[in-house]
Amino acid sequence: MIWKLSLTGIKNRMKDYVVLFSGLIVASMIFYMFLTIAINPAFLAKDLQVNHLNYVNYIFTFGIVLLMIITFFYLLYANTFLLSMRKHDYGMYMMLGAKSMRISLLIFCETLLTGLIAVIVGIILGLGLTALVSRLLVSKLGLAINHFQVILPRAILGTILFFIVIFFFGALFNARKLTKTQVISLLHEDQTPVKLKRHPLLLLVEGIAGIGLLACGYYVMTLNPNNIFKIIPTALITIVVGSYFVFNAVFTSIINLLLKNKKISYRGIRMFTLGQLKFRLHSYTRILTMISLLFALALGAITVGLNFNSLKETVAQGYYYDASICSDSKPVKKELAKLTLKSQQTYHYKEDRQKAYFQSAELTNKPLKNKELVDSSTSTGMIKMRVVTVSKDSLAPILSNFFPNTGKVVQLVTKEKYRQLKQKPKAITLIRTKDFVHDYPRILKIEHMEVKENAAAANVTNTSKANAYQMVVGYVSGFEFMGFFLGLAFLTMLASTLMFKVLSGAYNDRLRYQMLAKMGVRIKLLRRSIMMEIGALFALPGILGIIDVLFGLKLFRTLLENPYSGLILPFTIFIILYLFYYLLTVKLYEKIVLKFK
Repeated sequence: MIWKLSLTGIKNRMKDYVVLFSGLIVASMIFYMFLTIAINPAFLAKDLQVNHLNYVNYIFTFGIVLLMIITFFYLLYANTFLLSMRKHDYGMYMMLGAKSMRISLLIFCETLLTGLIAVIVGIILGLGLTALVSRLLVSKLGLAINHFQVILPRAILGTILFFIVIFFFGALFNARKLTKTQVISLLHEDQTPVKLKRHPLLLLVEGIAGIGLLACGYYVMTLNPNNIFKIIPTALITIVVGSYFVFNAVFTSIINLLLKNKKISYRGIRMFTLGQLKFRLHSYTRILTMISLLFALALGAITVGLNFNSLKETVAQGYYYDASICSDSKPVKKELAKLTLKSQQTYHYKEDRQKAYFQSAELTNKPLKNKELVDSSTSTGMIKMRVVTVSKDSLAPILSNFFPNTGKVVQLVTKEKYRQLKQKPKAITLIRTKDFVHDYPRILKIEHMEVKENAAAANVTNTSKANAYQMVVGYVSGFEFMGFFLGLAFLTMLASTLMFKVLSGAYNDRLRYQMLAKMGVRIKLLRRSIMMEIGALFALPGILGIIDVLFGLKLFRTLLENPYSGLILPFTIFIILYLFYYLLTVKLYEKIVLKFK
């Protein structure tokens, strides 16, 4: 009977539950995807290990930790909504003689059932998402992956356990809270009056404090990123508290001023709209604060993730030569012929047990060049390089990186002395390609062939441009995917939370709109009022979140060449998705409050 009532309760409130399910499904779907990539045993041991890309595992593990923290608070907040939706029903059951323990069990079952359904659907969708993302990740890394498991029982079990444990504790909390609430409070909580009057002086002090704390938090994030462990806690505390005060005092004061201005408030039904908004801000202060922070985290994750792509260009520009070819075997020559070369320089050398001898004349005729750092100002975040001819004093240490060196000393000798040496002559060819990004996978293939031919060549390939570029591609690809999907998860949770909060109170607002319609207010004006009211609720945390992101990007000056480059793409993607949730909320809200049409 308890399970039947639980299913009936979910069915009757399906429109409200769909909003909650959307956030839970996306969270569980992305959680499963991250977990599958992070703990895939064959993939880690046989694919990433071979390609020296173990850090991809750590990137997605870090993403799991962030997602767990955000999802934990989101689910706790969602559980309070589950209880608020059914309080009136539970009060009716208790008035009809149902025991509080049976009602507590009913709440417990409904909460667990909601979580279980959302997680199962999320895992099913997560299988498809994982398959898609794994292919995209592999194509980005340019690897041949043969051991990745899309269906991973450990990941399925881990996802179910995480969400069920959180819902279990949420169910206990809901059941305990209900048993301590009086029946009359359950039945008439929505009719309880809310005191909105506050002392103007207190409102002023709170507003000034809020703006001051936000300014302090933003200033801290512009300081030297070397003190990151002091900056983040300070900024987090000041911005959280400051945002709360701003929503609770500053925006409320602005609405009060608009209400007092007759030219604005007496036009149309703006008095009603501003009154509704004033009430919303008072009761939504905590949720709007949380949403502004989630908005900043979501937009920041996508922006930084996509911005990591600039690291590839930084690495590519940091080397003058694209590769050092130290083998003259036929397979290497065959692959070398497939490259689109821009230039090549060949240097001959002979070596004994202790030294490697290069001809001074050859290096004079074909000077060795290198890239030199000009400016790495942390204030601008820009790194400038210039091409320089290697001086005679620096030739030996730089040359030692271009040939299979086993600790030998590089010595420059004259042409006559070089001829007198009896050792077999060898050569290295320094190449530059027309399109390194296109050719670097083939350069990596050549380097792997050289290491198989001569193990000593590893000292060249380990510090080569292609190897460094491959490592950065792995980091960038991991952070791009993690940032995008974390941002998507955060956006879904924050938007569905706000949507759920607005819609959960829509049934109580219906009477107000019915009264206005009976008084002769046109439906067009009511729709406009709804769009303005809900638009303000979406816009205010969005604007504050964007400001948070713009200052927060300062923290990435040491990691990214220019953290503010390419902001248009992530901002556009995010605003479009956010706008979609806003329009969906307006549409669903109108269907509830304007149902009398």
